[in-house]
Amino acid sequence: MKITLLLHNAYAVGATLRGTLALAAALADHHDVELVSMLRHREVPRCAVDPRVRLVPLVDTRVGSDDMAHPLFGEPAVDVPIADRHHHQYSRLTDLRAAEFLRGCDADVVIGTRSGVNVYLARFGPRRALRIAQEPLRYDTHSGLLRAELARPYRALDAMVATTEAEAARWRAGLPLPGVRVLAVPAVVPAPDVDTDADAGTGTDADADGGTRVIVAAGRLVPGERFDLLLAAFSAVCAKDPDWRLRIHGEGPERTRLRNLIEGLGLTGRAELAGPRTPDGAEFAGASIAASASDAEASGPALVEAMRRGVPVVGTGRPPGPTELIQGGGGGLLVPCDDGRALAGALLDLVGDPERRRAMGAAARESARRHGPEPIAERYRVLVEELRATRRSRSVRRALGLARSRARTLPRQARRA
Repeated sequence: MKITLLLHNAYAVGATLRGTLALAAALADHHDVELVSMLRHREVPRCAVDPRVRLVPLVDTRVGSDDMAHPLFGEPAVDVPIADRHHHQYSRLTDLRAAEFLRGCDADVVIGTRSGVNVYLARFGPRRALRIAQEPLRYDTHSGLLRAELARPYRALDAMVATTEAEAARWRAGLPLPGVRVLAVPAVVPAPDVDTDADAGTGTDADADGGTRVIVAAGRLVPGERFDLLLAAFSAVCAKDPDWRLRIHGEGPERTRLRNLIEGLGLTGRAELAGPRTPDGAEFAGASIAASASDAEASGPALVEAMRRGVPVVGTGRPPGPTELIQGGGGGLLVPCDDGRALAGALLDLVGDPERRRAMGAAARESARRHGPEPIAERYRVLVEELRATRRSRSVRRALGLARSRARTLPRQARRA
């Protein structure tokens, strides 16, 4: 097959982008693959692109480029939802180039990788191709306005892919899409560029070897990540074993408040805000425990990156989401959201039991392999076969769904008239 993946900016950096590039390389083992980047802001990509994969930029935003002098470059985009947080980076020129490319695209499968790009795919993607939209973010991170803007164009898709079964269920309930297959396919988390067996040993065996005992957390410094709860739980760990340290990697508006909380809890020198997290999860190298106190779910690339390094996880969340990652393979402990006592208890359980940490670390490494590029590429192969086999029946369901929707709106329109 010829497979085209649509990206916001292939020249940027980030865990999600690394996962997409790894998926493209795995697909290139058996297919003709190209990456289409809506934007290009530098000469060469910051993340390595497999040489078998073609990279096609659509709009050049480098200073002095011909595109920046184009009259449409200064006009705001109209085809991307205005509620999309990247709307301000797009322009009418982006709209024009995306539409031109997609209308002339000869791919068998086209995969969009974020909401704004998915709308381009739904509106302009070739009808003969299978059109698949990835939604890497949680359902509740999208505003109600954005979800409303997505409802109409998303009906033209063949499939929409969330990262967990829980998120797929939320999309099915909150945004009914007749004829569109809504399912879960885990996000790709590439293997670290290190020997994970050796890497894990530096963390889970640290106390046996007399090394530093470290708990690592990573994420945006925002209220929903509940780093305040994690710091409170860590203070209970320090009361039992003051040799342990906590490193929090990330940036965000909560930095000052968390720094003050560290001082207020008497954790100066034991807990630190260690700056931005790395795209490849290198901050988990040498950790003994990875922790998440998020209000939502202990899922996503950060914890998978830790697990791929053989680091056991203590996380919060509401099943069934986190259980798919943590409990499914026995690589960690799951506690309820907003329960500091349970979080502290889980951390203390692992802090005091190095043998259990080692066993959980080994299980975490095995569980995380499911997020490797090759297994996820196989999931997409199976999905494509299923979409081809059900194309006619899904078209019928889509038509019936649209007819029912029009039947519901006609009386309201008549009353307004």
